[in-house]
Amino acid sequence: MPKDYYVYVLCCADGSYYVGYAQDLERRLKAHSDGRAAPYTARRLPVHVAYSEKHESIESARRRELQLKRSSRKKKEALFRGDIAGLKKMSEKRIP
Repeated sequence: MPKDYYVYVLCCADGSYYVGYAQDLERRLKAHSDGRAAPYTARRLPVHVAYSEKHESIESARRRELQLKRSSRKKKEALFRGDIAGLKKMSEKRIP
């Protein structure tokens, strides 16, 4: 039976973002909230979910995780808002 994987972005108490992936999203989020999932989030509690999306394979989830980690803060925030037009505009290559 195929398993789902999730990519998620947490907003930390200091305003920073943490991007990760998990197979059991609920369990992973609880581990973050309990300070057991990652040293980064454990030092920045409390955290809350800013964004998540489902993937059908671990490979797809990992690729998306890396893409989001490389995204600027502005791009992440546009994604959270569902601002597709803003994302496209920020992704256009600027030609001098």
